[in-house]
Amino acid sequence: MLLAGRVAFLTGAGSGIGRAGALALARAGARVTVTDLDGDRAALVAADIRAAGGEAEGIALDAADETSVTQAINRVAALGRLDILHSHAGFQVPGRLTEASVNDMDASWRLNVRAHFIAARAAMPHMQRARQGSIIITASNSGVQIDRGMIAYATTKHAVIAMTRQIAADYAADNVRCNALCPGFVDTPFNQGFEAQMGGRNALESYVASSIPMGRWATVEEVAASIVYLASDASSFMTGHALVLDGGESL
Repeated sequence: MLLAGRVAFLTGAGSGIGRAGALALARAGARVTVTDLDGDRAALVAADIRAAGGEAEGIALDAADETSVTQAINRVAALGRLDILHSHAGFQVPGRLTEASVNDMDASWRLNVRAHFIAARAAMPHMQRARQGSIIITASNSGVQIDRGMIAYATTKHAVIAMTRQIAADYAADNVRCNALCPGFVDTPFNQGFEAQMGGRNALESYVASSIPMGRWATVEEVAASIVYLASDASSFMTGHALVLDGGESL
């Protein structure tokens, strides 16, 4: 098993891509701490992992709360080790410059950039001491292109890719890797912002069919496979990379 004996900590893992990533990491052999703002969702994901024979716990966690995140990560690491951080929690709000409010931008920055900084900052000392670790930060293909009408989302996703590269460069000598996961359209409730911006579900479906070269949505399982890849030694010489999974949309 690729991740046998390793320990993973995840934020925003109660549904969608986060849930699929947690399940995939556990299937690969990792012991997983699943966190989500909705503690019941986190507990259900952990229960599913245990039912399949894996090791997991599920806890409620506000990914933007510095004290709570730091304490949770320190507690997991104190049990022995911390090998993998998948910082996944995110927020999406539509709107151009004159349509998005300052509060929209602040909320986007708080969860799409600041929360990842908090989690990575808490995990790094444990990984440095062990001289190994993989930090995976969920960005978006919106971080490598411009999404018209999505100023808060695109701005913060570009910023988090820059932060990922900075972390990678600063800690490569400690053998701690940091990469950004950049999905395109995956059919989860997270797309409500894009759906509203495009004018409804039918318009979004039409966009996916006509504007993505592969002509379809990604599945959460396809994205989860890349999470396992970034977490494992299969990507041992990859750091500071924005791994784009978007069916060619950003080409």
